[in-house]
Amino acid sequence: MRPWFDALEEREKILVLTAVVFVVCVTFWYGVWTPLDSGQKSAAARVEVWKISLAELRPLKGQIQASASGQSIQAGQDQSLVVIIDSTLRQRGLYDALQRSQPTPAGNGIRVEFESAAFDDLMLWLGDVNRQYGLLVQSGSFSLAAGENPGRVNSTLTLER
Repeated sequence: MRPWFDALEEREKILVLTAVVFVVCVTFWYGVWTPLDSGQKSAAARVEVWKISLAELRPLKGQIQASASGQSIQAGQDQSLVVIIDSTLRQRGLYDALQRSQPTPAGNGIRVEFESAAFDDLMLWLGDVNRQYGLLVQSGSFSLAAGENPGRVNSTLTLER
């Protein structure tokens, strides 16, 4: 390679050296700098998503700590489960999604079925009935509701005291 380069005229040597410098710069730019830069931007975007998620979860921290600190379950233990379910579903706006509610054979629980219920509201409702009445989910199933409504689920839940 060296003898070939030495055999070139002065103008040809300058042209070859300029081309080599250009190829090295392009290789560095597309082979090293661009991947590093896009990786940094991707990491920064992920950090921003985590910050937003954390900011959304912070208000819930107080609620979780309050419920875990041993707050007593409010009055309503003597109410029938059907009445509790009916009133709490109406408060959360989920009553229209309720398809069926029936007491369990043991008598200390209730089975509720929902169709096209808003998932977020359903989770908040479960927290409400747990916190206020001490109802726990014993079993449950969720499936995506048919249609164009994102965030809607069909669900069957068994709640017990």
